[in-house]
Amino acid sequence: GFHNHIAHHLLTIFALGATPKELQQQYASNQDYQRPLHRSASVQNLVFEDEAAVMAHLGKGRHYPDFLAFFQSEISKSSWQEVLQKYLLSGTALAETLFIRLWSSIYHPLIHLGFAIESAQPALVAEALAETAVHDAWIGNYLKPAEAAANVHRDRPSKSIVELIEAMHSDQTLRDAVRWSDSSMLRDGIISRAGERMVGYASQYQIRPTDDIKYKTAEMINAVAYFTGGAQRDDYEPKYDFYYIHSLNSSIFFSTFLEQGWLSDARRRRLLEWKVWNDLIMYASRKVPEPRLDIVRAYRPKQPSGWEQIFDRVKTTPDDGHAAKLVRALAHGQRVCMPYEDRTEFRLKHHDWLQLGHMAIDSVEAGGPTWVRSTGFDEAWDEVPRAQL
Repeated sequence: GFHNHIAHHLLTIFALGATPKELQQQYASNQDYQRPLHRSASVQNLVFEDEAAVMAHLGKGRHYPDFLAFFQSEISKSSWQEVLQKYLLSGTALAETLFIRLWSSIYHPLIHLGFAIESAQPALVAEALAETAVHDAWIGNYLKPAEAAANVHRDRPSKSIVELIEAMHSDQTLRDAVRWSDSSMLRDGIISRAGERMVGYASQYQIRPTDDIKYKTAEMINAVAYFTGGAQRDDYEPKYDFYYIHSLNSSIFFSTFLEQGWLSDARRRRLLEWKVWNDLIMYASRKVPEPRLDIVRAYRPKQPSGWEQIFDRVKTTPDDGHAAKLVRALAHGQRVCMPYEDRTEFRLKHHDWLQLGHMAIDSVEAGGPTWVRSTGFDEAWDEVPRAQL
């Protein structure tokens, strides 16, 4: 999938205060499985001389080097901000299909773009667009109808995200739509068997021009941490779901988007709406487990401490970046949600975040499976150690 986790990992632990030695050690521990980058022998940059040529090669992984060269060239002629406006946000046919592909493959193109914008690195912007271009677009079979349905209902008050999460948890039809045997629980489960039902839930969430986008961003971050961190089981050691953590790990960049003067309010709203709609189907795709805040609040950390000590541990733990991104996203969530903690739609309160941070680092350091995969299924927990009573 051309997911460059080394870049994500190093930028994350750098933000957490990693030393040059720690950065080098983590780079060395992950470099052995990186693919070599080869230029295509048969396709050159000239095939992308117009948008029709670009469209003809979308979704084909072998053309990643060609897309990378194309977007590097486009950025060199103007700026990375202008290239993002043109090729991702302008509403042209090409921009629309790239915008759809941004949300594919459990958020990876979006995450790479988030790091690119946060670090203001043109090279990473080109990589993010090339990565987006080689992914498929089937997630649009849900996201485009969700947007169309939401547009019809914009005269109605929006539901909160947690209201929708809790309604979905109670929906047996939605729960039964995914099967352990599904190749993709998103595509073959929810979209295939309960697509219209899922669109019905998603369309009840909208952001109006008069809404406080900073508040709506914090609401999204709180909600994804709620269903991600709360997806635990009484009789097992805590583990985070591998798919859910991508909803949370990508959430941090929506605070970055608020700081970008070149992004219009309308484009910020659309990015955030699509993020929430994608979060909702991600939650549904792992069998809509009940978020268990009681387990989170009762958890006893292995090494009680504040955030800085957790950062020190995650910077050096063997990891491909997922754990470090998770810890950083949780610490960020505590900060941005603090002004809104008295609101009922913010299920996580101040001390919950540090609890979740301890659960994250403890579970990664514990050995065994680092993550559960598809947490709502009993089978996902088969190899997880039982909780010590």
